[in-house]
Amino acid sequence: MATVELRFSALPEHVRTARLVAAAVARRAGVDESVLDEVRLAVGEACSRAVGLHQRGDAQGAIRVALIEQEKRFLIEVADEAGPIPLAAPTADEGSDRDDDALGLAVISGLVEDVEVSNGSDGGLIRMSWPVSSAPVAV
Repeated sequence: MATVELRFSALPEHVRTARLVAAAVARRAGVDESVLDEVRLAVGEACSRAVGLHQRGDAQGAIRVALIEQEKRFLIEVADEAGPIPLAAPTADEGSDRDDDALGLAVISGLVEDVEVSNGSDGGLIRMSWPVSSAPVAV
C-alpha cells in the first residue's frame, strides 16, 4: 500500500497543485481514465473548502492531502486544521460561507460514490475513494 502525502498552507493557489498531483497518482494507481476528471474535481472542491475554513477561522495549520493506493481502492483524505465547525445557526455574515460549504460538499457527493465527511476538535476530514483496475499504470 503506497501513500503520497501533500501538506500545504491554506492558500487558494495551492489547490491547483493538489488537483494535478491527485490525478497523476490516481492514474498511476489504476483509477479508470474516465474517472480522473471526477477525482480532480472532488479534490479541488475538498481542498478549496479546507482553504476557506482556514481563512474564515484564521487557522494557522496546514492542509493535508493523503493519496493512498490500496489493493482494490484508491483513497484520498483531505484534512484541515481549522477546528470544529459550529452547529449553531449562522449569522448574516456566515450565511453565504455555510452555503458555499454545503454546495461544495454536495458537489463532492455527486462526484464520489464513496465519501465520508467528519469533523473533530482539531478540524475536518473528507475521505473519498474510487475503485482501481487490477494493473496499475506505469508513469
